[in-house]
Amino acid sequence: MFARLRSDVQCILDRDPAARTVWEVLTCYPGLHAVVLHRRAHWCWNHGFKWLARFVSHVARGLTGIEIHPGAKIGERVFFDHAMGVVVGETAEIGDGCTIYQGVTLGGTSLYKGTKRHPTLGRDVVVSAGAKVLGGFTVGDGARIGSNAVVIKPVPAGATAVGIPARIIMPKDGNAGDAAMSTRSFSAYGVTPDVDPVGQAMRGLIDSASAQDHQIALLWQAIEKLSANRETGDCVPGDASRTECFEAAKLNELVGK
Repeated sequence: MFARLRSDVQCILDRDPAARTVWEVLTCYPGLHAVVLHRRAHWCWNHGFKWLARFVSHVARGLTGIEIHPGAKIGERVFFDHAMGVVVGETAEIGDGCTIYQGVTLGGTSLYKGTKRHPTLGRDVVVSAGAKVLGGFTVGDGARIGSNAVVIKPVPAGATAVGIPARIIMPKDGNAGDAAMSTRSFSAYGVTPDVDPVGQAMRGLIDSASAQDHQIALLWQAIEKLSANRETGDCVPGDASRTECFEAAKLNELVGK
């Protein structure tokens, strides 16, 4: 029990730069208190003391502001950072090393009892503030859920989900397995570069239009040179653009490149 508590405290010291001492974490971190109390409630739930389990969960909710159903499964080194207003449903599963921020809901979309209604988070998943993960699907190891995202479908390992409804962004190298996970560092609030798929699409369109503008200018320059060798140059329109005028840099700056 004490080894597990030491592991929980150490994970907070590792992931929160505001945490200064073990004593501070033990006395002032409601996320730690919520995890410890949930383990007591979960034990009661699994041993048939359903009312007592719900009562312990209810007390923990009042003390910490974090509502975890006693039937939910929580792994090792799970950190509820700030975490006021977090709701974790009955059949939810949270893997080892996950980080969950304030306002997160791991909810269900089914009303049928006895079914897998809530999500399963793999190892080292980061769920950012205000995100809603709804349904009985799996979020893969090392995945990141952006702030205020609404996730209603599975997220592959190592991917990032952002937006409403959430769009999936795969790692640039295309690797989403354990090898890729071992090289990725922790990202507070799941913030990573290039997580806006709309911005990426806009930048791609701007770059493509800029390249086309460049090619058109080169074509007109070639036509002008060819027509200069002829006796008459009437074949070249007077308003043809021989220089690039597409302001790609300015447009990319507007979309946040």
